[in-house]
Amino acid sequence: MSDFPQNLTGRIIAVPESRSLDIFTRLLERRGAEVIQCPLVGIHNTPDTAPVLEWLEAFNRGDYDDLILMTGEGLRRLQSIIELHAPNMRDDFLSQLGRVRKITRGPKPNSELRKLGLERDINALAPTTEGIINTMRELNLDGHTVGLQLYGTYSNPPLVEALEAQGATVKSVAPYVYADDIEEQRVVDLIHRLVAGDVDVIAFTSATQVKRLWAVAKKIEQTQRMEQAFSRLAVTAVGPVVRDCLVEKGVRVDLMPEDSFFLKPLVNLLGEKLGPK
Repeated sequence: MSDFPQNLTGRIIAVPESRSLDIFTRLLERRGAEVIQCPLVGIHNTPDTAPVLEWLEAFNRGDYDDLILMTGEGLRRLQSIIELHAPNMRDDFLSQLGRVRKITRGPKPNSELRKLGLERDINALAPTTEGIINTMRELNLDGHTVGLQLYGTYSNPPLVEALEAQGATVKSVAPYVYADDIEEQRVVDLIHRLVAGDVDVIAFTSATQVKRLWAVAKKIEQTQRMEQAFSRLAVTAVGPVVRDCLVEKGVRVDLMPEDSFFLKPLVNLLGEKLGPK
């Protein structure tokens, strides 16, 4: 029996997480759950580092007034590329990172800033593109050069267009890529377990996971059966971006934290709403 009041003893929970897979698993197992790990998405430094290094050179010259950090992963990958390819850039990068006005999409980018002894200047009203657009709308950007760290390789035209409409010049950087082809057999195995009814809960923490799961299901011609399985289990989403992606797939989302869109509140919510089996 778990010592936690929010007890998940006997629950079988599928966790399609990537970078934080082990952390998420430990949080659930401490509450008595049995966890099925399935790393749906791998993340790597972009193989094309030249544009990133060019962006960093401009950043280090002080060319940017503002920096929008879409993900904590993005800030980590910028530092990784510096360490691997241009370690002499590090001091100037940290100096400029302290100088520019930093706008973050949610708590993870700020967590990475804190590791460097820094804090965000502005947090988006909501951890979405629309939330950033609404936040930036309140700022005077006329004549500003805005650095935009992208979410994966998605160029985010709505955000870029909104910033340009306010008079800003936008310089985007994509320091990491998703490795969609990894661990495919484990994804297939997860789909079969979902279809067989072996899972009580599936907990999504990124829209990329959802898209990858559906892509593999389509490839093995199991989309319809998998979607039927989703109607029989509890589907959880860490935040509104993930929820909206699931809803677009026709999936009912049963649980999502109200305002703290990261792992611990999601685990607590599972314990509160589901309890032991």
